[in-house]
Parts: sequence; C-alpha cells; structure tokens
Amino acid sequence: MAMNYNAKDEVDGGPPCAAGGTAKNRRPDNTAFKQQRLPAWQPILTAGTVLPTFFIIGLIFIPIGIGIFVTSNNIREIEGNVFMYYGLSNFYQNHRRYVKSRDDSQLNGDHGALLNPSKECEPYRRSEDKPIAPCGAIANSMFNDTLELYLIGNESESTPIPLKKKGIAWWTDKNVKFRNPSGDIPLEERFKDTAKPVNWVKPVYLLDSDQDNNGFINEDFIVWMRTAALPTFRKLYRLIERKSDLHPTLPAGRYYLNITYNYPVHSFDGRKRMILSTISWMGGKNPFLGIAYIAIGSISFLLGVVLLVINHKYRNSSNTADITI
Repeated sequence: MAMNYNAKDEVDGGPPCAAGGTAKNRRPDNTAFKQQRLPAWQPILTAGTVLPTFFIIGLIFIPIGIGIFVTSNNIREIEGNVFMYYGLSNFYQNHRRYVKSRDDSQLNGDHGALLNPSKECEPYRRSEDKPIAPCGAIANSMFNDTLELYLIGNESESTPIPLKKKGIAWWTDKNVKFRNPSGDIPLEERFKDTAKPVNWVKPVYLLDSDQDNNGFINEDFIVWMRTAALPTFRKLYRLIERKSDLHPTLPAGRYYLNITYNYPVHSFDGRKRMILSTISWMGGKNPFLGIAYIAIGSISFLLGVVLLVINHKYRNSSNTADITI
C-alpha cells in the first residue's frame, strides 16, 4: 500500500522518509530541566514589601549624600597639602575610537610592539615610514602646557613655589602597566628607529632629564593616558608638599601663575583651567557623588510616599465595594 508523506512529517515526528523504517522519537528527555520542572521563585510585590524598601533606601541614601556633600564642600581649594590640577572642558576622552587608540603592549616595553604597533593606533601608527612611539590618538593629544607658580613679595620680588612632578601617577600604572623597553643601552638607543607622535615637540625619551621619570614612565604622560569618563575633567599636574606644620603650604599673599601656552583648545571649543586643592578621606573636591546620593534617596522616599497614598486610597475603595456588595 502506498503512503504519502513529506519533509514536514519527518520534522514533526511523522512517518519516516524511508519505507519500512521506524519513527524517530523527538520527545525531550524526561528530566526536570528539559521538561521545565525546575523549582522557581518569583517575588510577589505587595505594598507591604515595596513601600518599606523605598523608605529604607531614602533614609539611608539621604544622610550619606549629605555627609559626602558637606565633606566635599569643606575641602579648601587653596590651602593644606596642596595638589595642583589642570582642567579641560569639552574634551571627549571617552569617545570609543579615542579610548581604543593605544597599544598597551608597546607601553609595557614590548620590543615587538614598539616596532610594529597595533592597528588600533591608526592613523597615528606610523610617521615618516617609522613606527610612532607612543602610538595612538591618546598619546598624540597629550597635554603639554607648562604651569609655574610664584609668590609675590612686598617689593614685587617673586619666589617660585616648588612643584613636585613625581608621585602624581597611580603606583600600578608607574610600576606595572608602563615600562620602558629593556636594555643596558641609553634610553635614546632603545627607542631607535621610532618616530615621535605627530603633535609632540620632542620624542618620548626627552620628556625629562630624570631617567626615573623619562620615556614611557614619565608621570605626566602616565596621568594623561588614564582617560577621563566625562568631557569636563581635571588631571593631577603637580604636588606642593607641606614643609612644616607651623607654616601653611601656601601662605596668604599675592601669587603669579606663569603659563607656557602649547596646548590649543579653540579647535574643539574647549577651555583650560588650573585648580589648587587639598584632599579629604574621600579624595579631592567633587560634589557629584553627594548630589547623586541625595537625589536617589529623595526620589525613593517620594515614590514611597506616593505609593503609600495610592495604596491607602484604593485599599479603602476596595473595602467599601466589598461591603456594598
């Protein structure tokens, strides 16, 4: 007897394609996973569980936010053990292509990556048919203004304020992530057959006369290579150390800031600034975290109040309806 079938029959578990064969069993195995018998838990959101959560978040976050905000505002940005920062506005270091435009192997001193940088560095990978060291857009756009601070005396005599340029980078960056190419030869020879970044005035091995702060381990360079998350940011430039507990780091008086202008900002409609700041247990002055805690706590508390009123109103309406029926 003839039998009619098609491909769909086989897929759906129908008759086999070959006459006289046995039908293939396509039923899933009888396990808890394949038969969807695994135990599950689903929270039941009721007024008794949701409302306390909102109120607890509000009661915790608001005091924390106020404490952080007050602490941040109490940081004096002109006295103490002083940190000097430079700031940039409207500079998007968080752009995806900009962030990727670097070669971490090259920055770690790998000789192969030094002479053959990653393609992520394009179009700042090669110059004059030589590999660029350090390559990439981040290094190419390094901030290079020079800031000098002077205290003006009574007779218009200016005294330079000592600015410490070492100790401004993270320890892990200085000692782990950034290394110069190895070798017993002078640093200039280790960077032989490489080119400086297009926008740099001098090559990387001439960034500083101090060999512990030169090349890829130059701390100004390391600080710049740690990209900022927002378009308005500040980066640590120098440290003004306090010499005596009896005298302030920066005594009251008139100061003169000398800026060697090398870094143009007009092309991206940016602004530059210099900040002098002390630090507290939470770091430098930054009110954003405190404001964020206060905002989240206030919103949670407000939502709790609104939901409490709505729950009270409709619960009473439901009870009245039940009595009426």
